[in-house]
Amino acid sequence: MFGSAFLRTALHEPLARILSEMKNRRLINPAEIVAEVRSIYDELENRPVERNCLRRTECCQFKLTGRTPYLTMGEALVAAKALRATGRTRLPKRIDGICPLLGDDGCCVIYADRPFGCRTHFCAAAGGPYARQEVTDLIHRLEDIDCQLGGDGSRPILAAVQDTLAKL
Repeated sequence: MFGSAFLRTALHEPLARILSEMKNRRLINPAEIVAEVRSIYDELENRPVERNCLRRTECCQFKLTGRTPYLTMGEALVAAKALRATGRTRLPKRIDGICPLLGDDGCCVIYADRPFGCRTHFCAAAGGPYARQEVTDLIHRLEDIDCQLGGDGSRPILAAVQDTLAKL
């Protein structure tokens, strides 16, 4: 009926227009961005899936777990602002594979504003990680904020927070 070139064009143009409109509809006010990201975090906390972080920091041992949290631009802004609120202006350089947000006392210095990945990945003792389908709607909201900010997807925690700190 229709050639594949027609279908690609017919599908590509509306998608490109939608993405362009989303990028042009940016949240300008950093306070609005922080409030929206925190509302997503609050919604997660109110979900019926029970997890209990024991603050053993096993999940913060990136070298041991082989997992590093990735942050959207909105999450990076929340983390960077929380880090600044502690009096820090940069992340410490760590060569041991431990999260740069762990303080000398072994506790997360931004625990109340920790990223989404830190809120959803739990060690077995705390109940294990959330299943993706339990939080897909919240992930999409974080991705929408990232798109509105002109981001191009999540980035590793260290790079995301460092770059955002440099812009504050």
